[in-house]
Amino acid sequence: MLCPDNVSSLFNDVSTTMKLQNAVSAAVNWRQSTALEDTWNTLHLAEVFIPRQLSRSSLMVRSCVCWMTELAKTDINLAAYFSAAVFLHVAQKIPKIGLADVLMDVLATVTGQCNSELSLSKSTKLRKFAANGSQSSMTFTTIKLSSSTNQNASELVELLQQSAVQHLTAYRQLQALDFGPIATIVTTDFEALYAYTHGNYQRCMQISTQNVCTLLYAVQMITNVVACGGFMQLLDDDTVSLIALTLIVNPKCRSNSYTSCISQLTLSLYLMTQCQLKLRHSVTSLAQTLVYIEFAQRRRSAKWTLDHLTLKLTKHKALTYITEMTMIAFNSL
Repeated sequence: MLCPDNVSSLFNDVSTTMKLQNAVSAAVNWRQSTALEDTWNTLHLAEVFIPRQLSRSSLMVRSCVCWMTELAKTDINLAAYFSAAVFLHVAQKIPKIGLADVLMDVLATVTGQCNSELSLSKSTKLRKFAANGSQSSMTFTTIKLSSSTNQNASELVELLQQSAVQHLTAYRQLQALDFGPIATIVTTDFEALYAYTHGNYQRCMQISTQNVCTLLYAVQMITNVVACGGFMQLLDDDTVSLIALTLIVNPKCRSNSYTSCISQLTLSLYLMTQCQLKLRHSVTSLAQTLVYIEFAQRRRSAKWTLDHLTLKLTKHKALTYITEMTMIAFNSL
């Protein structure tokens, strides 16, 4: 029933052993050819579900262990993603309740279990992440020391966000290794986002421009950036406001992945445009970016609501800037 017509139709006549074998072989071959895509779909659902669920429930040591154990059964790479989600979740809690003991216990549990599990793997890609995971222990030690010396909340949040971005970048690298055969994936989208939110516009511009060039004409793009839960703190005010408006108009958007995810291409175009505005690039430069935005709008399916809203916002910003610069130039004549 799930197979395409050219495969399922073979089962209409299985009157002989040979016909039955051919039909089953066709079904098995189809299943193997789609296994990687099915795994990706599962991981995408997990990426959206994890931060959304963490924001709805209290995170305790016991629940952390449960999360890590069950996620490892799905895909070991999710350990990196979950660690990042926990860091962002705790960072979101600190301004409200401070670094409470329960949050310290959660951080210790997540970083410790992540490192111990990954150290058992002998594969090259997981050894690379294990090295990155050791940074978690360093970060946890730094956070613990900072907390004991009454370091202000903003600096603790900064440490957690930085560690989250490191883990998310490692997760992207693993995705590129695993799913590179079926899609184009850039690994520096979170680095660009972090650079932008911290005012490093030149660095963000460099990364985002490179990502746009990689993704714009890619045959297949399947990677998205989650825009819900703790991940919201990585976004700028305009993007957060846009997401909030979608929830005001339709509260059901909270449970819809099409309104809680932004594609890597859309995010890269938005960041590139914002950096061009911040750095006062030429009208010619913005005009070329408009061409890219319009091309991306045509490529993205209409069901990806947040993507299209973000692209419209990006286009509006670029057009407003071009109009203002043109008027200034005209008035100076």
